[in-house]
Amino acid sequence: MYPELMVVPMREELTRLGIEELKTAGDVDREMRVQQGTTLVIVNSICGCAAGRMRPAVRVALQNSSRPERAFSVFAGQDVEATERARSYFTGYSPSSPSLALFRDGKLVHMMQRSDIEHRDAADIAGELKRVFDEHCAVAAKQ
Repeated sequence: MYPELMVVPMREELTRLGIEELKTAGDVDREMRVQQGTTLVIVNSICGCAAGRMRPAVRVALQNSSRPERAFSVFAGQDVEATERARSYFTGYSPSSPSLALFRDGKLVHMMQRSDIEHRDAADIAGELKRVFDEHCAVAAKQ
């Protein structure tokens, strides 16, 4: 684990956007029990290249007219219990940091793992997120 002081800026890059940090397994379970609507779960990390592209991409994508109703983050390597619990909801996917998971009505509908993030720029990642938000979040908002 890295000293907390080192990860504060990386945490704040998401919390400034209104994304709530979940720090315990209980926090994750409480939020994931909500089965209606859309939820974005972000596995944040200290990884320079991939996470350094993922966080700005999330910022841009959340400016889209269609976006998840709820957004949460866990921090890999820091909030270990919360991260493990969040990953338990990513059925069929191996642990990956960073990663982005979109749920609709309690079901995982889109997953971006590190391998989907690390070789792309923030604009490309944001573009994919916007397309996914338009597909899944706009529909949920109309219901």
